[in-house]
Amino acid sequence: MTGLQWALVAGVCMGLGLAVCAMGFAPAHPALAQSLALLTPQTIRESVVPVDWRERLGVWAGPKLPGGIRLVSAKDLRLVGISDGAFLGQKLVYALVGLCLPSVVWVVAALVRVRMPWAIPVLVSIGLGAGAFVMPDLMVRDKAARARREFSRALAAYIDLVALERSCGAGTKQALDTAADVGDSWVFRRLRECLDQATWVGRPPWDGLRDMADDLALPDLGDLADIMRLTGTQGAGVYTILRARAQSMRTAMMSDELAKANEVNEKMSIPVSVLGVVFLAILIGPALMGMMTR
Repeated sequence: MTGLQWALVAGVCMGLGLAVCAMGFAPAHPALAQSLALLTPQTIRESVVPVDWRERLGVWAGPKLPGGIRLVSAKDLRLVGISDGAFLGQKLVYALVGLCLPSVVWVVAALVRVRMPWAIPVLVSIGLGAGAFVMPDLMVRDKAARARREFSRALAAYIDLVALERSCGAGTKQALDTAADVGDSWVFRRLRECLDQATWVGRPPWDGLRDMADDLALPDLGDLADIMRLTGTQGAGVYTILRARAQSMRTAMMSDELAKANEVNEKMSIPVSVLGVVFLAILIGPALMGMMTR
């Protein structure tokens, strides 16, 4: 092959790699089957046929790969709204791009007369591919942690709304449904979907909230379900309990924010200390050098 042909092959490979990376950042359009599956029981939801090519790739490769390659829990994936097949397909695409990118760079370097041993791109490809394969796990884990913090903040407001509805004489189910209709964030939307699904299958709303809390690892939502079960079955006064629970959640979130702020302050003191040491070295260095040369 001539140099022009090698350049064309390298350009095509690089263009494919950039196109795959760009497709990962493109907004995905929800499928009608998946949207309708959210309104059905869990047994029907699992039978939805994958429509995204990355999800089809993950579903095809899932049985052929070992089970320990996923570093995040299924609860984190469900919280951020990613299926197992789509997540595994994303990991495979990232790994493929990480494996191919050093080879493309090596081919381009060879075309411009820059020689390097073949072992360098091989080792870089292995390391970059392994790092790219783990990157989706870290991204999902961080996204799930941020989603749980956001859910806790919205849930505290939701508990206050439920308490206000109960103080106005609304029943347990009516208070939960009316409070869920107030907000338009993703937290309130998922609460409405959970309550609607429990209504359609003929279950008490607190059972639906408990299932959602167990399914997504949300202990605060589980506490709310237990409180509403108590007031729904025994008729206990719930206004004071709900307000106290919301206040305790805000106190816990405030403590976490203060701990993070203190941690950031401690990290900021390190560069200042290093700068002070460098400044002292600049002041004392010439005097020490003068004493040593005498």
